[in-house]
Amino acid sequence: MRAPQFDIQYVTLHGHRRAFVKVGSGPVILLLHGLACDHTTWSPVIAELAKRYTVIAPDLLGHGQSAKPRADYTLGGYANGMRDLLTVLDIDRATVVGHSFGGGVAMQFSYQFPERTERLMLVSAGGLGAEVTPLIKAIQGFGWEPAMRLITRPGIRHAVTGVMRASTGLWPKHTRDLDEVADIVDSWADRRTRFAIRHLVRAVIDWRGQIVTMSDRAYLTEALPLAVLWGEDDQVLPARHLEIARTLAPGAITELFEDAGHFPHKDHPEEFVAFVDRFMTETEPSDYSRETVAELLRRGSLVDIPTAEGGDAPVDPVPAALVR
Repeated sequence: MRAPQFDIQYVTLHGHRRAFVKVGSGPVILLLHGLACDHTTWSPVIAELAKRYTVIAPDLLGHGQSAKPRADYTLGGYANGMRDLLTVLDIDRATVVGHSFGGGVAMQFSYQFPERTERLMLVSAGGLGAEVTPLIKAIQGFGWEPAMRLITRPGIRHAVTGVMRASTGLWPKHTRDLDEVADIVDSWADRRTRFAIRHLVRAVIDWRGQIVTMSDRAYLTEALPLAVLWGEDDQVLPARHLEIARTLAPGAITELFEDAGHFPHKDHPEEFVAFVDRFMTETEPSDYSRETVAELLRRGSLVDIPTAEGGDAPVDPVPAALVR
């Protein structure tokens, strides 16, 4: 497992320990990691971002050094947890950046707490189409837990993760992210982590793919600055979901990183930081207005959008109010 590069702080919320990194000064950026990862996935970019921003990178509940209780692992539960973390840190508002599953949490946070969201940035995010790698679908299956108990036994786990790390980048399009996968397999040696991940996956994915989508409420982001970034060779969530994002929000700042997989912030950290800087400098923080939200809710009529190509299920309709 990667060693943390920054001092980890802890706070107890509702009886459960939450781990996080807080560095830098300036406008606040909240970095939300993906499924089965932790804050160290952001290590290639935290130090540079902290030169201009206050960076908060938590370990989500059930991940990393945060507690792994029998608890609420829904998107709404995670959004509530991030609100409470910001509150105890005496932070009113933040630009929320979410990667993969963390993108779904970021979207949910912006929906539940628009008054606390200055901007929303999605990085290879869930919630933009049905498609997802079968390896994640398998987590909800009956055989996943016994298979993981076997694979994560010390001798077997070291052999499996050693092969993964040695194979990273050999066939870039398909093996670029194997070092991250190896870290995930290492974390699954902890039974409590496996429990949390399985319950999380069941809340957002079924055998057909992703259940949760932003499209039914996406029109509520009309007044919210939005950026979407994807890796061209993403094998977890296909890069064509970026086109869905562009259909949902044609005013968003978007970019497709070439020679990048599911972790574009790791593959091209300098370009990632430059993209964040562009987003922060070219947009103004959202000015929340309850009257504006009420008007959006009243006129949120539905229109059709294309089905996700190759997906197992159609994408939900897009509210016309988002098409600006």
